[in-house]
Amino acid sequence: MRISILTTCIALSVLSCKDDKKTSEPIEPEVQQSENTPKNDIPFFKNKEAFFGELHVHTSYSLDAYLGGTRLKPSDAYRFAKGETVEVNGKNVTISKPLDFCAVTDHAEYIGEMYVNYHEDAEGHNNPKLIELRSLTNFEEEEKWFFKYVVNNNRSAIPKRTDFYPGEAAVKNGWQVMIDAVNEHYNPGTFTTIAGFEWSAAPTGGNLHRNVLFRDMNLPEVPVGNVDINREEGLWEWMAGLEKQGMHVFAIPHNSNASKGMMFNPNDSKGNPIDKEYVKTRNYFEPLIEMMQIKGNSEVHAKFWTNDEFAGFENANSMQQFSGRKALKENYVRYGLIKGLEYETKLGTNPYKYGIVGGTDSHNGTPSNVTESNFELGSHGEADGTIEERRTGVVGGWIEGKDLNPGALTGVWAPKNTREDIWDALRNKETFGTSGTRLKVRFFGGFNLDTNLKDYDALVADGYTSGIPMGQTLSSANGKSPVFSVFAIKDPDGANLDRIQIIKGWIENGDTKEEIYDVVWSDNRQPDANGKLPEVGNTVDVNNATYNNTIGSPQLMGFWEDPKFNPDINAVYYVRVIEIPTPRWSTYDAVRAGLPLLEDVPATIQERGWTSPIWYAPNK
Repeated sequence: MRISILTTCIALSVLSCKDDKKTSEPIEPEVQQSENTPKNDIPFFKNKEAFFGELHVHTSYSLDAYLGGTRLKPSDAYRFAKGETVEVNGKNVTISKPLDFCAVTDHAEYIGEMYVNYHEDAEGHNNPKLIELRSLTNFEEEEKWFFKYVVNNNRSAIPKRTDFYPGEAAVKNGWQVMIDAVNEHYNPGTFTTIAGFEWSAAPTGGNLHRNVLFRDMNLPEVPVGNVDINREEGLWEWMAGLEKQGMHVFAIPHNSNASKGMMFNPNDSKGNPIDKEYVKTRNYFEPLIEMMQIKGNSEVHAKFWTNDEFAGFENANSMQQFSGRKALKENYVRYGLIKGLEYETKLGTNPYKYGIVGGTDSHNGTPSNVTESNFELGSHGEADGTIEERRTGVVGGWIEGKDLNPGALTGVWAPKNTREDIWDALRNKETFGTSGTRLKVRFFGGFNLDTNLKDYDALVADGYTSGIPMGQTLSSANGKSPVFSVFAIKDPDGANLDRIQIIKGWIENGDTKEEIYDVVWSDNRQPDANGKLPEVGNTVDVNNATYNNTIGSPQLMGFWEDPKFNPDINAVYYVRVIEIPTPRWSTYDAVRAGLPLLEDVPATIQERGWTSPIWYAPNK
């Protein structure tokens, strides 16, 4: 595949490509109260606001987290998400900034076992295996136990119940603990909780995990695990059954970079080419995909996207050393987004029409503890809870500690912070993921957008009235080229912005194609003779793990029209926002401990955000 890098600050850009940080302050949307409601009601945002949250976190009700030393329960995780201090492996920890929403997604597998393990009066509490579990005193013993009873079973072709499975009644009780925590901590307008769990199928060690989330508290009696259903078609069938009972549910695939080519497989679980029913069902039940988590970035990999200068971000290469994995282009989200266009043409539906979210997969019970400087407790209990383990250890037979990262965040554009509004925005894909920073990004497309606008509020209002937001599809019968508007604002406590890019993908003559366009950028840089934009620079002092915002811009805004638009060809577009360089968590670790920097991981990173795509489909 050939990737062209075209860099241009086109004439349609509202902002020039100079650094405006000295003359303009970041714009924050204005809170508006809903009409005909008292002022003390839930805040309403006419043109929506970005709410940040976590959709992928584990507590001690996940057996692997318990084995790592985690003792926080679902209610504790929500307390942490709201800003309360909790204790993890003997140390106090607080999130750098409270979240707006959260879903605790403990593994459906072993929920019953963990309930019985915690409750002395529960039948099965004194099962010899659970007594053994509670008696483990060091990490080596815990790790051996984990591989014997969890890993070898979960990653087998046909997982089985444990010898200490206590029955469905215990599973119901464990699920009720999770439900009670969701109800306890829901505070509409301030903090939203979402009921969910993780379905953790990993046939032959290929990651096919999904996080399953519900719109309200009309929930199944028990969640479904990989022993009940071990492939995705069965999960969708189960979800369809829930819908017939009036429930609202969807699933989010995650960690595709470890899927052994199975996440975007051309064949179904029986080895047959995917057909119309498969693509239609997947499209319906899976509106989103997790772009990044602690086990790496699943957007792209530097090995396969050699012309993408930002493809080397958190590739987590050591994952290829475990469970027979190897790096495959077919594991990555950009591949899936473009490949989906081919299926849409052939079968009428795009199975990979995914919006973008981020998560952590933290097994510490600490949702979205994603700040690079706040990664002192790692993500998997004792496995990476010390500097030594993060620098030299291996986590769970998955990855070397040094290749981990603190994880990602989900941003949702919604009119209110309520369970229904957040879930609906997720379902509609008006979402973005970030590598942990709380930058905000807007992305609209349309055939009649006003390209003369120079004001954020006007750009957003025009985007909704004259176009569509991220996550939606454009179509046209007259061949007119669409225009896209973009806006990004820095994390108030974070780094300035380097640039905003639009990545386009399409299928032409049977070949997948893509191009990366720099749309608007900071610091008055100019593309060279080959169209390449110079790097933004680097202010990081690696000896002290510091940086400053003397480069980059606090906000960027612009318009872009596709110079190679073909009205007869399906296309996908998404935005990537790049920040200026900042210290990586491993640099903070080294400086705090007075140790040398690790030589085989970057000392600095450029954090980023990714929007859900906008698709183009010709009228047929």
